[in-house]
Amino acid sequence: MAAPLVFITGASSGIGQALAWRYYLAGYRLALVARRSSVVAQWAADAGIETARLAVHEADVRDVAAITAAGRACIEAQGVPDVVIANAGISVGIDTADFADLEVLRATYETNNLGMAATFQPFVAALVARGSGRLVGIASVAGIRGLPGHGAYCSSKAAAISYCESLRGELRPSGVKVVTIAPGYIDTPLTKGNRYSMPFLMSASAFADRAFRAIDAGATWRVIPWQMGMVARLLRIMPNALYDRLLAGRPRKQRKAN
Repeated sequence: MAAPLVFITGASSGIGQALAWRYYLAGYRLALVARRSSVVAQWAADAGIETARLAVHEADVRDVAAITAAGRACIEAQGVPDVVIANAGISVGIDTADFADLEVLRATYETNNLGMAATFQPFVAALVARGSGRLVGIASVAGIRGLPGHGAYCSSKAAAISYCESLRGELRPSGVKVVTIAPGYIDTPLTKGNRYSMPFLMSASAFADRAFRAIDAGATWRVIPWQMGMVARLLRIMPNALYDRLLAGRPRKQRKAN
């Protein structure tokens, strides 16, 4: 029998790359997607990944035609995956008063939300027909409450959480599991430019190990690390007045324009 297969977007760096390595160590075949396929191919070569267990697809998840084509190509070349991880995402600060930042908002939604749905789309019918598999959405603790200057990212991740929950209900009778992973602060290129404190910051490899175990267990929702899970619970119930005071003076997310 063929080794199990995982399909991962945003695999050129950070969480996506760490997840790819963790699944490879677990014996999986890899179907990796990135805008920079050459970067993924070079990383795989440097890491000593067996070419027989690897396929690399070049696609931007904002391009629905391209990312869905990558999914169909994966099925044709390697078969129906056991795990599909919609990981590709961007995080840029916005100022709603700045007209140009509306395009940043659009790009964020197209990447973090439309891109997630388009990643899953080619696989849903095949997974349902088989009666098994996992669709994994990488959300964020930032989707729990809004952060000043972070409206695009926070709202996109809130939408990702709700979307995955909706999909989970739709697919529950089929045997296909939908897993929502909400990272806290992970040491990746996405967080390098943050100008504020990042409590419980963890390495991408440590995150990938915990995420792998949660996905394998079929968890429906998991915040990683667990300390941020406690923070998430507090944020959910914190009164607005207290929450606003807590964030007063907090540095905003870096914008493209500054």
